[in-house]
Amino acid sequence: MSAAPRPAHLTLHPTDGLSIDWNDGSSSRYGVALLRRLSPSAEARVLRESLAANPLTVLPAGSDAPLTALDAELVGTYAVRIRFSDGHSTGLYSWEYLRSIDPAGTAP
Repeated sequence: MSAAPRPAHLTLHPTDGLSIDWNDGSSSRYGVALLRRLSPSAEARVLRESLAANPLTVLPAGSDAPLTALDAELVGTYAVRIRFSDGHSTGLYSWEYLRSIDPAGTAP
């Protein structure tokens, strides 16, 4: 059994999002809004579950300022934490999770 792909190179662009070149030769690109919406944090998961159960769920008030990614921090050897301009920074994006939400759907 082969090991799960790991990032060979990560680049965070404040307005464009996260780019990952994987060690298996594939690449993934994640927009800022997608990363924020699919944050694996408990708070974001509860909101997604509430919306799935009731589409009329009241969303938290947002800012008129465009959402940006302020910085990223590696967490051990398994994840990255992204700090967003709306103050959110509690989601740990594991490599496995990022592969599963690849917008291009090219990840195995």
